[in-house]
Amino acid sequence: MEDGGYTVLCDIGCTLGEGPSYDPASGKLFWFDIEGCRLLERAFPDGRTVVHALPFMASAIGFVDERRQLIVAEDGLHLRDAESGTLTLHTPLEAGDKTTRSNDSRVHPGGAFWIGTMSKREEKAAGAIYWFFKGELRKLYGDITVPNSICFSPDGTIAYFTDTPTGLLMKVSCDPVSGLPLGEPEVFVDWRGREGYVDGSVVDADGVLWNARWAGGAVDAWSPRGERLKSIALPASQSTCPAFAGPKAERMIVTSAARGRDLAREPLAGRTFLLDLPMRGRFDPRVALS
Repeated sequence: MEDGGYTVLCDIGCTLGEGPSYDPASGKLFWFDIEGCRLLERAFPDGRTVVHALPFMASAIGFVDERRQLIVAEDGLHLRDAESGTLTLHTPLEAGDKTTRSNDSRVHPGGAFWIGTMSKREEKAAGAIYWFFKGELRKLYGDITVPNSICFSPDGTIAYFTDTPTGLLMKVSCDPVSGLPLGEPEVFVDWRGREGYVDGSVVDADGVLWNARWAGGAVDAWSPRGERLKSIALPASQSTCPAFAGPKAERMIVTSAARGRDLAREPLAGRTFLLDLPMRGRFDPRVALS
């Protein structure tokens, strides 16, 4: 395990920090405390962190244009006015099921949003992964327990995802325009029986997949061939999701979770970290809303 170095980007602890995303148009970083029903916003890197209370659990954000954002929440997709914070339900998703919520989600290079859902109690096979593109919503994969690691190759021809309890990080060929999968998924990384679990991931400009390892306190870098290149240690065992940030996507931030941790022994659990190493990152595109 390498200690690549880190700084604490934000001292506000999250019960379940997730879904970080950087908006290059505004220079702001957004992330969620899912169980705390909060959206956190920060001008990157040195601005004040603003905390927005939400009326629901939410887990991911996409950017439609300079004025509008798309929030992935427990009852569907909500348009958010970036200035006022006003929320408007755009597309219901599992809205009639009060036992489920959204989880890991990411925008495909073509503008499609892949969205994960799961049981609030992590009941087996109660979740799914959906595809949303230009107003159309489809279920891609069902019987998912904890959907995570949704990310894409830079050219949009490969999608990655996992059902975290399985220990298997999957990949599937993808239409680079629509973001729909082509063919059947296959195993990319087999992490069964090893320390921690595959959680959120992002892919850099070179096709390297960076994964936050839950219960492993690390970020792992995987080559396009599925070879582990490096592991960066973090002081929060429940690291959840990385994201690129900065004007050139040259930095990486990582969220974490304090849920169930003894803060006397792990005082930085739930914090958001900035890794002290340069990145060749890239930005997620805007969501193709219509």
